[in-house]
Amino acid sequence: MDALSALKLVAGPQTASPLSDVTQSGGLAPSIPTQELEKLNSDLAPQSATATQAGGSFQNLLGSFVGEVNNQQIAAGDALTGLMSGKNVSLHQAMISMEEANVSFQMMVEVRNRLLDSYQELMRMQV
Repeated sequence: MDALSALKLVAGPQTASPLSDVTQSGGLAPSIPTQELEKLNSDLAPQSATATQAGGSFQNLLGSFVGEVNNQQIAAGDALTGLMSGKNVSLHQAMISMEEANVSFQMMVEVRNRLLDSYQELMRMQV
């Protein structure tokens, strides 16, 4: 699993809802009938079951994401070492692997920053 698919798994599908138009216009959102809430819960239940089967917990998902970033860093280091030692590694391939590792590391740092921001926001909430 690459980093982009891991983020898509965490973020979920981005769909426009009719409530977003109401909240953006400044109006109050209408209350949702309980029948629709039950329908939504039944629609979401299979997705959460497949998510737990596919990736396990959120901790496992983040752990595998960090592991993939580490593997890309190692591959970039190996490509650079092979290039400097004169092995059959092209300059293009070494640069591509280094940039892939750089981009994935930057994305991991941004995910960490977003998680810390959300944690701090939760800590500021009054109970």
